[in-house]
Amino acid sequence: MKILFTGSNGLLGQKIAAATTNYPEHTFLATARGENRVQNLGTATYASMDITDAENVASVVASFQPDVIIHGAAMTHVDQCEQNKELAYLLNVEGTQNIADAAEQCGAHVVHISTDFIFDGEDGPYKEEAEANPLSYYGQTKLMAEHIVAKLDHWSILRTVLVIGMAEDLSRSNIVLWAKGALEKGDPINVVDDQFRTPTLAEDLAQGALLAATQRAEGVFNISGPDFMSIYELVEAVAKHFGLSMDTVTKVSSTTLNQPAKRPPRTGFDISKARRELGYQPHTFAEALNVIAAQAGL
Repeated sequence: MKILFTGSNGLLGQKIAAATTNYPEHTFLATARGENRVQNLGTATYASMDITDAENVASVVASFQPDVIIHGAAMTHVDQCEQNKELAYLLNVEGTQNIADAAEQCGAHVVHISTDFIFDGEDGPYKEEAEANPLSYYGQTKLMAEHIVAKLDHWSILRTVLVIGMAEDLSRSNIVLWAKGALEKGDPINVVDDQFRTPTLAEDLAQGALLAATQRAEGVFNISGPDFMSIYELVEAVAKHFGLSMDTVTKVSSTTLNQPAKRPPRTGFDISKARRELGYQPHTFAEALNVIAAQAGL
């Protein structure tokens, strides 16, 4: 099978690339905008591809003729999406349309990575069939992207939650690395205790994407970690794991943060369908911290 994946310079893309060595029977093409910034591409070769350029996407896809496209490239910074809606729409909606059009031309199955932010967070954790009601423009663009993908003949949508992990040359941090860094420096930080998630190790999301791709699984799947916790509890677990003090942490309500984009209070996922149908086996949060610590050389 030939599998193309987008966003290969990002956290998820790097983990998919590293995992390609577990699938010697398949051929992989890693793509991202500009140059490859990753040392470990596994068995994948690299091609520069800008998802916002329809001709570029059509050309790269037609040349590789993938059986499956894993589409993980997106603008995921929630507040930046709120503040720059044109760019968010270009990347998350038009970019997905370009991928879908190119996939249609060569009959490729699309595995699309989506988010818990398509929900309003009133009654999480969610199952796959729950009704979407995004609170932020980021969530709106990701829901629009889901609708584009679901019109294809062959597709899977993988929704995930609060992806964490360690990788080389990351363009942005994630909550575990941020919390660890702030606690080590003794910086005073405000942490919300009224937002609940099921944090997802990037390796697990890559595992889910590759399981869906190699099985050409059809439909919507929740791919997240198994542990439901508040952001405060998450930071507390990071502090405990790395032997750091919580003295500089202030517990706050999310209403005090004045963030440009609204966040859903309680998301998180029921992942029993992915476990049952895909054979998905995520790390617990404690195990995820062990993986991150080992990669950080701690």
